[in-house]
Amino acid sequence: MSNAPQGPTPGFLVWRLSMKWRVAVDRMIGPLGLTHAQYSLLGSLLGMQQSGLRPSQRRLADHTGLEPLYVSKLARTLETAGLIERTTDPGDTRAVQLSLTDEGRAVTLRAVDVVRELLDQQLAPLGGLDGADTKAFTRTLTALLDVPIPAIPSSSTKSTKE
Repeated sequence: MSNAPQGPTPGFLVWRLSMKWRVAVDRMIGPLGLTHAQYSLLGSLLGMQQSGLRPSQRRLADHTGLEPLYVSKLARTLETAGLIERTTDPGDTRAVQLSLTDEGRAVTLRAVDVVRELLDQQLAPLGGLDGADTKAFTRTLTALLDVPIPAIPSSSTKSTKE
């Protein structure tokens, strides 16, 4: 008798859901000239600015879960497109602060509306955005995201099989 799990594993389902969501968002906001990654950065920046923050690239990377180097690349692309401004942090000349331009704010607000509608459609099986199952699902996802990523094993714990 096999110890293999019957059906897909939770990890596989999380992967598939994240890929499905990324593809769906890309399709829906593509006409606005954005990718899912760009939207993640712009949407997070909008939320942070609405809270009175002007985050550094590093803080935005930490918030979105994107690698700092990738955030830097995205920020340059979005700056070239006229959607964000990158300025030196007056408190730390090594850090770069990001802010939405007026055009960036307008595009981001349109994208937020599109993504909110998509989210409501995708969450329909759970009762939509305001459904009780959606709230429980959100709590479960939050609990999973709160689990720290394991450290990289040291060389002393790696297998020595040859």
